[in-house]
Formats: sequence, structure tokens, C-alpha cells
Amino acid sequence: MSVSDLTATLILALLLLQAAVRLPGTLRGQRRSRSLSGAFTAFAIAWWLRTGLGRNAVDPLGVNDLPTLLKHVLAIAGICVLLMYVCDVYAEEDTSARHIRISTLVQRATAYASVATVVCMTTVFFLVLDRSKTGKDSPYFIGRHMGDPGLALYMGLFYTYVVAAALVCAYQWGRAARRAGHWSLRTGLTMMATGMTLIVIYAVMRTLFLSVATLHPLPARDLADQEHITDTVLYTGFLLWLLGSIVPALRALLTRARSIHAILRLHPLWRDLALAVDGIALYQPAHLLRGHRAAAPLSTLRDVLSHDATPQIRLGRYITEIRDATHELRRRAPADLYERAVQFAEAKGHRGPEAAVTAEAYWLKAALPAARQPAGAPTAFRTAGDDFGTEVSWLMQVSHAYRRISFAPVPLPETAK
Repeated sequence: MSVSDLTATLILALLLLQAAVRLPGTLRGQRRSRSLSGAFTAFAIAWWLRTGLGRNAVDPLGVNDLPTLLKHVLAIAGICVLLMYVCDVYAEEDTSARHIRISTLVQRATAYASVATVVCMTTVFFLVLDRSKTGKDSPYFIGRHMGDPGLALYMGLFYTYVVAAALVCAYQWGRAARRAGHWSLRTGLTMMATGMTLIVIYAVMRTLFLSVATLHPLPARDLADQEHITDTVLYTGFLLWLLGSIVPALRALLTRARSIHAILRLHPLWRDLALAVDGIALYQPAHLLRGHRAAAPLSTLRDVLSHDATPQIRLGRYITEIRDATHELRRRAPADLYERAVQFAEAKGHRGPEAAVTAEAYWLKAALPAARQPAGAPTAFRTAGDDFGTEVSWLMQVSHAYRRISFAPVPLPETAK
């Protein structure tokens, strides 16, 4: 496999990865996820047609240079969807701004320009371009048609479209990068804008070379050098854009992973509270196979991975429901239960924040039997968590301590049971 094919395969794999990451949103009907997934898929097939495997799959159809036409049509389709996505994102800002007016105009013209370009290119391909030469004459599309005016017209249409679209994307992403607050978003947008700029440079370089080659056919060595140089610019630009688009997605993926990890840590505590206190949980804990022990992992997975739109929303729900259940237990537990839990934690050798975490876990375990008692005024209770991040961290520690408790270490008085 050539270096060109290896690079194209790497880009193809990254494109498919991007499409796969957005698949959940696509299946949920999210318009923007569907748009991006479609764009990445179109680009992936276009890059596949650059490889020997892709060309060999299409060549048996018997139409010379058909892989090239399909590659360009798919590239235009991907660019069209991507451009409409970019314009749609930034059109939500202040409509009086110049860049928004530009985006709105481009968004209106994108679909029509894409269809017109494809129709014109296809017409030139079949009616004007001399396709009598094959890969035996030259391995390069430009080399096979060098000196043919149809080549200049065909590629001129394609490169004009690419330059216009890439300039709009580079402008919008470059502007957004300067305003981005988070480093990962700023880095990703800068890489994407730089990648689009390199693609513009690639198209301009190819256009200039094509203009010279049409008037004065060049030797095979010059053609090979041109292909190597411009392909390097294209690969670099596309990889920069692709990796730049992965950076924010990777951050979002890491955020989802951290949320799922936190949900898993909180699940035992949440489950016990949700089962003990009626009306607290929006969705009751799963009870697969009538609660058989063998089905417990499946029940946990269902709780952790289902119901809410995103893990972040699910984590927020868990925190809210744990705190709501805690408040209800405070209205039913004995007034001195928390103080006894603190004393018990200190008697076990816990000090400082560790003692507070352990005491809260002891209190929750001991207060559960009182969940069915009549409600009264909330008893005294101390906990931590001034903001959501701090509360998540704190409750994860409480849940960890709670899992290690096999019985209520601070028993309720008989009258409270």
C-alpha cells in the first residue's frame, strides 16, 4: 500500500469515527448530529475512492475516470452539508453582525450552488472531457487529460466551489476561535480554521498548475512532483480540520465518560434511597427478572444508561433525587441520629472530612428504616456541596463509604422503627 493510500485510509478511519460518535444523536433525531454524520460519511466514501481499493471497486462499471467523478460529487455533497451546518450554527447569533449576514447569504445559496456545480461538472465529464485515455497512460487524472480544455473547465468548477466553501468555514471558525472561552474549543476551532486555509491553498495551487498545464503540457516528472506537493498540502489541511473537529468532541466524550463514572459510583446509594422513599425518583430502579441476583448487573446498566437524553442530565437527576430523599429522611429520622452518627464515625478513628463523609453515610444507612414513618420537622443535618461539581464529588465519597456498610451502625430507637 502506498503512502498516499495509507494517509487516505487514516483519514477515512477518523471520518468514520466521527460519524460513529454522532450516531446516538442521529438516531435520536437531532438535526445537527444528523447533518454532521452525513457530511463525515460523504467525506469518508470520497476518501475511500482515492485509494486503490475504492478505485478497483468502481472501475468494473466500465466508465473511465468514474471514481474521480464520484469522489468529487461526494466531496461537494459533504462540503454542502458541512457549510449549511456551519451557517446554521452561527446564524443563531446577532443577526445584525456582518459575519451573520454573510452566513445567511451563503446558507441560502449553498444548496443551489452545490446542485448547479454537480450538474455542470457531470455534463462536462460526459460531454466535453476526452476520457479515451486510461490509467495505463498516466496514474493521475490530470496527467491523463493534460492539455484538454475540458479538464480546466471541469476542475475549475470543482476548485471554485471548494475555495468559496473553505473560505467561509475558515472565516467563521477563525472568528469563533478568538472568542472561545475553553482551551479545548479554542484549539479545535483554530486547527479547523487552519485546515480550511490549507485546503484553500491546495485548491489555488492546483488551479495555477492546471492553468499552466493546459497551455503547456508538462513532463511526467513535473506532474508527479506537483501531485506530491499538493497532496501533502491537502492531507495536512484535511487532517488538521479533522483532528480539530475531534478535540471538542473528545472533550464532550470525556465529559460523558466522567458523568457515567459518577453515576456508577452513586448508583448503590441512589437505588436504596429511591426504593425506600416513595415519589422521589422520576424513574424507579430497574427490577429485571424480579430482582434475581444474577440480573443485578443488567439492572444497574439499565439505570445508568437509559431514560435521560444525556449522562450529564442523568447525573443531575441522581444528585437531585438523592438530596430530595435525604430531605425526606430528615423529616422522619430521630433528631439526635446525626450526632450519634458523627460520634460513631469518630469512634471508628475517622477524622476531618473523612469523618464527615462517613458520618453522613452512617446516618443514611440508619435513617432508611424510618422512611415509612410520619413526616415532621426536618432534623439537624450537615453536609457539603456549595456547587454542582463539589456536590457530585462529595456524594461520590459518601456513596463509597455507604457501600462498605453492611448494617445500620447507629440503630434507631424502637419507637422510630
